Amino acid sequence: MISGRVAYNRSSSAWPVISGLAVRERHIRLSRRRGEDSILKAVRPPFDTAPKARKQAVPAPAPACIFLFVMIWLYIMVDRILIDTLHLKAHEFVRRWKYKLQKSPQLKRYNTLTDEQLDAHAGVYPALAHTLDRGLDRSYVGGYFVGLAKTRMKEGYPISEIVYAMSLAQQTVIEYIMNDFLTDNPLKMYQTMETVNRVAEFFFLGCFYITKGFLEATYTEMSGKDAVSEELLKKYFKDDFFFKQN
Repeated sequence: MISGRVAYNRSSSAWPVISGLAVRERHIRLSRRRGEDSILKAVRPPFDTAPKARKQAVPAPAPACIFLFVMIWLYIMVDRILIDTLHLKAHEFVRRWKYKLQKSPQLKRYNTLTDEQLDAHAGVYPALAHTLDRGLDRSYVGGYFVGLAKTRMKEGYPISEIVYAMSLAQQTVIEYIMNDFLTDNPLKMYQTMETVNRVAEFFFLGCFYITKGFLEATYTEMSGKDAVSEELLKKYFKDDFFFKQN
């Protein structure tokens, strides 16, 4: 008799006989294994019942982002069209500006000029296109209008007519914008008004520098050719001109 092991009769071809002790040990091992499996099942649920991870949906762009994108696009579009028009169709702006000049009885000096001479006075439109394209540069705007005013002063133009002529040039551009860009679309209307404000700022600053340049040229002429004393000039010219030392 072999205790706890498989008894096998070597002399016969019979199957091995399993003793009672071996059956008991095998039963204990199976019980332990089943107990461990039940514990694992309690701790970790089966694969089929585990919740599946949901795919995160790509968030839709916020309305504020869409509005900002549309505003930037309209801002670029309106300005770009106006800049291209000022370059490619400058003669059309000049033609409309000359028509306004000739219909204004206040501009007596300008009305003595021929069409060719008036064409030479229309350099303000390329300067406006440059400002809309590059942004408002006070150095560039100031240099252009101060030089313009000094030239007109030497040519005998009254300052009142120079300022009025610039106002008509501004009116010509704004009328074009309002007629060609203003629609019922609120976004496009808002952007069109922004462009109008930029044009108005350019001409408003231009009139300021025209006055400064004209008075500076007058000051120089009176102190040089007319030999007016510095004391008398400072009494009537209160502006702080560019060439003065602080």
